[in-house]
Amino acid sequence: MADFDVNILGCGSALPTTRHMATSQIINLRDKLYMIDCGEGTQLQMRRMRIKFSRLNHIFISHLHGDHCLGLPGLISTFGMLGRTGDLFIYGPKDIGNYLNSINDLFNKNLPFNVVFKSVDTKDHSLIMEDRSLKVYSIPLHHRIPTCGFLFIEKQKEMHLRKDIIDFYQIPIKSLNLIKQGHDFTCENGEVIPNKHLTLPASPAKKYAYCSDTAYYPEIIPLIKNVDLLYHEATFADSDMARAKETFHSTATQAAIIAQKANVKKLIIGHFSARYESELQLKAEADKIFPNTILANEGLILRV
Repeated sequence: MADFDVNILGCGSALPTTRHMATSQIINLRDKLYMIDCGEGTQLQMRRMRIKFSRLNHIFISHLHGDHCLGLPGLISTFGMLGRTGDLFIYGPKDIGNYLNSINDLFNKNLPFNVVFKSVDTKDHSLIMEDRSLKVYSIPLHHRIPTCGFLFIEKQKEMHLRKDIIDFYQIPIKSLNLIKQGHDFTCENGEVIPNKHLTLPASPAKKYAYCSDTAYYPEIIPLIKNVDLLYHEATFADSDMARAKETFHSTATQAAIIAQKANVKKLIIGHFSARYESELQLKAEADKIFPNTILANEGLILRV
């Protein structure tokens, strides 16, 4: 079972190439799936990576540019053909809602499930989704149209039981959940066993931040401070800095500066421009600032 994995389905930018698919990722948190962006070819990549359609209930769309959302019509249609009945929740800027209404009216009438759209304020950092496993917050970004990133924060796990001590005191199974939640245990003779003797600290909760597409935007640094993994777009090399500024995108160096200032543990760069035959140049530029940088690539699975 995946603990907290990020699956890269596509990491290219707007112009299609034979090297990269349009942007899409799937988070696998203990077999619960959450999609981020849905460019063309997303569902084919899901097939290639053997990702189960039935476990996907939440889709987060960063903005209304085709390389981030044109895969939605086909994916929703496929869900209908597969006999899905549970609600599908889609989050994104308000224009995504208008887009969904249009495509469903044209292509996806009489679906056996509800497509529930939840609008995200792209100017606000706020909680937009919560379930038993995690919380998802919006991250305001700086692009040509309303755009947001997403911060995924795993909920704190329960403490680990010390089996040797549990066995020594012959603690019944019915009491174990309370102990994992922090309670002491009282023996039949009245002796109280402190919780700290019965448990070990829980594993730290993990954090993943997704920031694409955006110009260099230091305002996000406090919002992504100390995350375990940061995905930040790196569309351009330093030599194309002027083009990056013109199109409200970032260079690999700028992505690395954000990672360094935010004190993140690991950086993954993507959304590569089609003009580069190799992304090694981008990695080299990022490495100068933030050595713990990874190039995104289709099929890559990263443990947060």
